[in-house]
Amino acid sequence: MAAIETVTVAPDEAGMRLDRWFREHYPAVSFGHVQKLIRSGQVRVDGGRVKTNARLEPGQAVRVPPLGGGPGGEDKAPPRLGGPKPTGDAEFLRSILLYEDNEVFVFNKPQGLAVQGGSGLTRHVDGMLDALTDRRGQKPRLVHRLDRDTSGVLVVARTRLAAQQLAEAFRQRSTRKVYWALVRGVPRPKQGRISTWLGKEGGPEEKMQVVRHGAENATHAVSLYSVVETAGQKLAWLSMRPVTGRTHQLRVHAAHIGHPIIGDPKYFEAESSWDFPGGIQNKLHLHARRIVMPHPKGGTLDVTAPLPPHMQQSWNLLGFDASLGEQADLGEEE
Repeated sequence: MAAIETVTVAPDEAGMRLDRWFREHYPAVSFGHVQKLIRSGQVRVDGGRVKTNARLEPGQAVRVPPLGGGPGGEDKAPPRLGGPKPTGDAEFLRSILLYEDNEVFVFNKPQGLAVQGGSGLTRHVDGMLDALTDRRGQKPRLVHRLDRDTSGVLVVARTRLAAQQLAEAFRQRSTRKVYWALVRGVPRPKQGRISTWLGKEGGPEEKMQVVRHGAENATHAVSLYSVVETAGQKLAWLSMRPVTGRTHQLRVHAAHIGHPIIGDPKYFEAESSWDFPGGIQNKLHLHARRIVMPHPKGGTLDVTAPLPPHMQQSWNLLGFDASLGEQADLGEEE
């Protein structure tokens, strides 16, 4: 017969309903069976009987009886979720890990890997995060996104409470995100602010465009940029900062000012006379270089991601000094 288990309620489970707590910790047990166990008093909280809609508090002890109850009175309990799953996903995610603590993971997402699933996508970060489910059954949670072809810093919350706090930091714009991009030509002035309204283009392909103020479903988008180095007048390395967080914002804004990002399959439209530089790969040259934001436990989370291989190759070819990028100052938000 399976033993009785006592499980302590975690800090980030404050206010969770008891029946939902069971669903998260023991997903193999049916909802009806959990209700029966609670109503019969076999499940107790701090030694007392409770109702199914009772709200839990951190530190409380939940008495968990054998959870089988199957045909023939079998008492074999389904295991709680816990530990990395035996797949290659955990190993891959660990290989791109930039930083971790009890609240967050920060990954260096490769170019070409989607953050979430979509049409025809079977491999994406969100799906891989199942492999990092902790011993209490908590799967890490996405709190922001990067385009599939954009590489760089991706912050993931390890707990429910951390996810709420990090998401709020993004909503309140108390997060500073710095991207590096290689663009065609050299913007004038060398530092600037781009402010437009963006809306979706018609057609099946997800593509954004600059629209007039007042257009249907238009959203305001603001980006800051600074030229770090140039290769003559043909190419420029930009440090870019999105003040707002719209779909494809930096890519659309770069194209809007006449300096599209190299290798952008959606927004780079080169004239017939423009030759793609030799030795530079035709891949999107946009990288989420750094993120600075409030940490859920106080203080500041400040993480930097190294360039992806195709951009590092371009930087080497063009003789760009990566240390100069750290000094680029985009100024304050307006």
